[in-house]
Order: sequence, then structure tokens, then C-alpha cells
Amino acid sequence: MKILVVGAVAGGATALARLRRLDEKAEIIVFERGGYISYANCGLPYYIGKQIKNRDSLFVSDKDTIEAKYRVEIRLNSNVESIDRENKTVTVKNSETGEEYQESYDKLLLSTGSSPFVPNPSWLEQGRVFKLWTIPDTDKIYEFVGNHAPKRAVIVGGGFIGLEMAENLSDRGVEVSLCDMADQVMPPIDKDMAKIVEVRLAEKGVHLYLGNGLKDIENDGSKVLLADGTSIETDLVILSIGVKPNSQIAEAAGLELNARRGIKVDEYMRTSDENIYAVGDVIGVQDYMLGGEVMIPLAGPANKQGRNVADNMLGLGEKTYDGTLGTSVAKIFDMTVASTGASEKALNRVGKVYGEDYFVSLVHPMSHAGYYPGATPMTIKLVFDRDGKVLGAQIVGYDGVDKRIDTISTLLHFHGTISDLANLELAYAPPYSSAKDPVNFAGYTAENILSDLAHPMRVDELDVEGSNEYVLLDVREEIEAMTSPVEGAVHIPLTQLRNRIGELEHGKSYVTLCSVGLRGYIAERILRQRGHEAYYLLGGCRTMNIHYKNTAKIKANPMSNSAKDDTSQEKLNLKPSPGSVNTVTLDACGLSCPGPIIKVSEYMNGLKIGDELKVTASDPGFVADIENWCQNTGNTLLESYSNGGSYNVVLRRGVNCDSDGSCEAIACEHDKVVDTACTVKEKTMIVFDGSLDKAIASFIIATGAAAMGNKVHMFFTFWGLSVIRKTQPPAVKKSFLSKMFANMIPKGSRKLKLSHMNMGGMGAKMIRQVMKSKGITTLEELIQTAINMGVEMTACQMSMDVMGITKEELIDSVKVGGVATMLNNSDRSNMNLFI
Repeated sequence: MKILVVGAVAGGATALARLRRLDEKAEIIVFERGGYISYANCGLPYYIGKQIKNRDSLFVSDKDTIEAKYRVEIRLNSNVESIDRENKTVTVKNSETGEEYQESYDKLLLSTGSSPFVPNPSWLEQGRVFKLWTIPDTDKIYEFVGNHAPKRAVIVGGGFIGLEMAENLSDRGVEVSLCDMADQVMPPIDKDMAKIVEVRLAEKGVHLYLGNGLKDIENDGSKVLLADGTSIETDLVILSIGVKPNSQIAEAAGLELNARRGIKVDEYMRTSDENIYAVGDVIGVQDYMLGGEVMIPLAGPANKQGRNVADNMLGLGEKTYDGTLGTSVAKIFDMTVASTGASEKALNRVGKVYGEDYFVSLVHPMSHAGYYPGATPMTIKLVFDRDGKVLGAQIVGYDGVDKRIDTISTLLHFHGTISDLANLELAYAPPYSSAKDPVNFAGYTAENILSDLAHPMRVDELDVEGSNEYVLLDVREEIEAMTSPVEGAVHIPLTQLRNRIGELEHGKSYVTLCSVGLRGYIAERILRQRGHEAYYLLGGCRTMNIHYKNTAKIKANPMSNSAKDDTSQEKLNLKPSPGSVNTVTLDACGLSCPGPIIKVSEYMNGLKIGDELKVTASDPGFVADIENWCQNTGNTLLESYSNGGSYNVVLRRGVNCDSDGSCEAIACEHDKVVDTACTVKEKTMIVFDGSLDKAIASFIIATGAAAMGNKVHMFFTFWGLSVIRKTQPPAVKKSFLSKMFANMIPKGSRKLKLSHMNMGGMGAKMIRQVMKSKGITTLEELIQTAINMGVEMTACQMSMDVMGITKEELIDSVKVGGVATMLNNSDRSNMNLFI
């Protein structure tokens, strides 16, 4: 049998080796239009970036070795230009000599691959514009970077090659801009997961222009014009817009193609001609999870197809190729991105609806046991249907991502379920995993959702700007809420929720949130079992922060002083003596929020003004949290950077420390240095008295402070509760003592007495009459004005219990809190009044 193989890089090279192993007598001739065979085209960007030092390392094997090892004939620089199916011959042209000839075959294998899509081929004629697909392409770029040392580069396309080139050019000191007509990078994954990658790219200094495609390239490649009119000056342009199948000779021969011009094959890799087979990027394959024909240009499937097709071409039994999962992984700087199976985008394309046809779990586990050094976070998104069948997964993280995506890919191959995933027995030792592996966690979460125990609310479903439909309930600890506040959220730490659940109103829907979702789920379970409608924020604040982050505003490796700068504050200049500044190191890796912040706070309390603290953490939210922490505590963020899944900051005790060692600490009182920054825009008032005149004074001060831009907190305790009591409170079932105390308290502001000269109520009526005649705003109007101006009014829970008052009896907009709430407000304020 005479077999011709067209293309010898991936599938073709694997097929020829398998063909020879199965049949020693067959005549095998391989045509390769380029000058190289069986090379690692996936490694090309890393050679340009000098991660791969030796060019020869790119070649899996060479012509002479393969010919000697397998007794095949390899013809390089030989382009197959046409196929004569009737006579079973191909026309071949040698690109070096120009010789053209025909070669006959019994069986023909097409492994012609794909080529980069270039909208305007004339762009490649410009001296600074390149594509990357072959060894010659690589040599041109490598030589250009070496000879011309470009300072700036524009990469067009945010797929695998584009992102890998962004990393490798950055590693060589080039400032990189990346544009793509799509609104995200990494097309195989969903937008919410791609956003994690985009944030990391921005942190690494890559300028992103997404949803903004290439319009033109001018001035010999020194100017790139985008669709919205943006002009980018550059020294180098890399085109990596996408690929198209090299199916021209198949089309000319009349072989059947699909809608994307890929060659149609059956499960045996056979084309519409029984003597012609095809593998690799040039063919359409079956979507393993959803069915239907798709184009998935990946090296792994191409090699498996090449192995199967050899058996089928030799008639040694029919080996089927059942489809492609699309399992892929990529290194993007220090981050790893991987996916397998169906994405949400793919499901939506075939008409599937979230919450009806499929569901999503999202978890943020650590790569291995947190107490063992070097643990780094990852995000796992699992997609599954209402029967529990796992449809796909995406993972973004640092260490251990490849292991987990391969585990889930194996499960998908055998049509596994979320219960299978939850029950997988996987190897465990602290350096490698946790007793509950991250994929087990993904399975557990999915089981909770499908069994109606968990009711996730996704970030894109939530209006964090303040919808009346939901009440956000932040169940993080105090220090977490301080360092990363959620605007408009009610804050009750999970550890206090059971004791303070009476503060929550029935009839409202609550969305519980924490750092990564676990405590939010626990809080949801508490609320639902006590009769509240509740959901938990899927992925927690970590996912929400990523979702709303503007990559254009991210600074690469920022150096900043994060302490508040207010020239109206009195500052005390402290100059440490030479050599007195101490530097302390803190390793907070493996700790999840709020662990790193708590440790920083403990260490900083032991330092002197001007001392420095170098911190390494593995929590992705740490960098943002520490900046907020510095703003709230009057310390200085000197440096912030990340590397290999670790987040590093350098802090200094105090603010405005100069290079000569002189430091400033903020002083709110003369001759007194304080450790926390003074917040001049917050006021706290404790209203203890229930007298009319004192209530009026309280609300005049409160509304005046609010008008001057202050955030005002009013904390009503004991007799002060009468000020915010409804005039006609609803009937509430109470004990005898509660009724007795409640009856002693005036029912609302209109029933308040004067603190002096009340005269049986006549004094209060007289002062109201005087206020009316003078056009002075009444107490009730002042209260409503305060509400409209955003004055925060809190009723003391303990006082309510003692005085027999329930929340139903208080006016609207009043929330219930404890002494911790009051003290937290007081700590942030520079004026505290007790009335």
C-alpha cells in the first residue's frame, strides 16, 4: 500500500510513526511545505522571550532521524497544490527548485493544519509587522527584537499566542499594548473568568484595548489605528488575530467542507472520499459535550486523531474519534488559565438558559493545605446541568491548576456527575493538596445548589448600586469590612449573626456576602432556617471586586503613599535617628482574608514610627485591602507588587516618610501623636436623652454636619429611643414588664417633653408655637431632612430590650445595632457628642 501524508508537524507526524509501526511494508511519503517537521510550535513565544534558550530545543525530531527510525521518505519544501481524486494522484511543487510533478497514492492523509488570519496581507510587508506560526516567523521576530530593541509593541489578538507573546515581550523589557475586537481575552473561557486574567495582565503592565479591533497599520508599522479612532505609536506589531483551516486543496478537489471551511470527516477521520483522510486543525470535530460540529485547533486532539487514523487507513479495525472536549491550559505571566468541556458561552449559543438548563458553582480554594508554605489561590468555575452531569469547567490560578483541570477533564470523558466529583478520592499530602481537594469543593458546592440548600446570587444579577429588591448583608469580620467596605451593605459578622438576627426585617430579601462565598453560604442557611428569604453572593467579594475593577486604572507594581493627605490636619514631624529604622518581615501566605490583615495589624502595633514591614501573602484581595487599611490607620504603603501567586507589600509605620528618614504622624490633638488617621468627615452622636429641646439640638447639628459633607452617625439609646419611635406604633405582643417600660416612653417625637419648664406639657407646646411663628423647622421636619440627607440612625439593641421597644415600633430608615457599631463609627470620627 502506498500512503501519502500531507503535513508533518502534529497529527501528520504522529500518523506516519503509527503507520510504520503497524505496517513495515507500506510505502510512506510525507510532504511538508516548510523546511521543518515535528517542531514544538506551542513553544515558539517562549523562545522569543528567551525562556527557551536553545533554538534546537524546539525540534522534537529532524528529517534524517525520522527517516532512519521509521523508513519513510520526507520531502521538505514540497507543497501539494492539487488532488486528482479520479486518478488518485497529487500535484507537488518544490518551492526551492520550482520542480512540479505528480505522485500517486492508495490512501491520502491531509494534515495541512491552519494559518494565521491576516485581514490585510499587505500589512506584513511593513518592516515592523509580523505574524507568529512557523519557525521562520519566529526567527524573524527574534532577530528583530535582538537587533532593534523595540521599546513598545502592539499585539493584535487576545488568544493563546497573543497572550503568550505579551508575557514574553514584557519579559524582554518591551511595553506591550494588546487590542482585540472581542470584549475579553482568552476566547475559550467565559467573560467572568477572563476578567481575572485581564486584571493580572493590567497589573503586569499590559495595556488592554478590548472591544476595539484593528482598523489599520500605518507608517511602516509604527502606528496602529483601532476601530474607535485610537492611535497607538509602536515599534513592533504582532498579528495573532486567529487561525483559518488550510483546506484550499481539499475544497478544490471537491471534498465536503463545513460552514467554517474545515474538512468534514466521519468518526473514522475519513473525508467524503473513502480514500482520503484528514486530521488536525484543518478538520471539523464533534463537540464531545454538546454535539454538533466545531473547529478546535489543539495539538493534543490532533495527535490522538493521527494515532487513530493510522489504524483505519490500514484497515486494521475501525478506531473512532468521539469528539473533542477542548481541554486547554496556558501560562500567562505567573498565572495559569485552563478550561475543559462546555463554557457558558457555548451553552448560550445552543439556547441553554442559566438557572433552567444549567447551573454554575464558583469556589476560591487554595492549591494545597494553607498551613504548608507556598499555598496559592485558584478560582474554579464548574458548569453542570439539572441532572447533575458536569458539562465543563474553567480554572484560573497559579499552582495546581493543570492537575485540577485534568481531573475534571477525565470526569467529563466518562460523563461524570457533580456527586462523582465530590466523591473522587485524590492523593493528599500538605505540599500537594488538602484533605478536601479543590475539585471536591467544586463538587460539594454544586451539590448544595442542586439540592436546593444553596441559592447563589451572581454578581451580574446584583445591583450593588442600591436596588430596593435586595438588602446586602456583609457577614465579614469588622477588620475586613473596614479594609474593603461594600457601599450600602448592612454589616453583621457571621459570628454575631445568630444573636443579632432580630435586627433583620422579615419580608425583605437578603444577599449575604463574605470574602469568597463560604461564610455567605453559612449565613444564608442561618437566615433561611429562621424564615428569611436569602441568597449568598457567588464567589463573594473577591469575585465582585474583580467584576467591577477597571483594568485601565490599574497601575503596574504601584509605588504609593496611601495615608490620607489633608493639609488641614496638624502634623508632627518625627525624625528617627540614623540607623534606628527597623525592618520586619511577615509571611502571611496560606492565610485567607481577614488573616493577612489581622497579622499586619498585630505586627504594625509592635513597630515604631518610621519602621518598615515587608509582607508576603497569597490572598489576591490582600493588595487592595492593605491600601484601604493604610488609609484607615494612617500608615504608608511604600511598594506593592506580585510574583508567582504571591502578593508583596512594603509598609511603613506613620505617614509621609521621606527618603532621609524623617516621618510624619498625624496628630488630632496638640502634642498627642495617634496611631490612626484622623477622619475629619465623620461625626458620631449618642442620643441618650428623650427631651424635645435636646432632640431638636441633636438634629440641627446632624443636618448641619451632613450639609457640610460629613457622614453622620446617630446612636439612640435608652430614653433617646422615644425620639425615633412611631407616633402610632403597631400592636406588638410583649411581656408584662416590656409593656410597662414601653408605656413609660413617649410614643414619638410629638409627645416629647422639655428638659426644663415643661409645665405639664405646656412648655413643649409653647416652644413649638414659637418655632412655627419664627419659621423654624420642626423636629419632625428635621428628622425627615436627616433621613433624606443620609444621616445614619441606629437604635441600641440592648436599650430596646430593656425598655420593651421592638423594631416595628421605630420609624422607617432606622437600623438596629450594638455597642460595636457605635464604637466603630466613633473610631472613624473626629467629633463624638453624648446628648
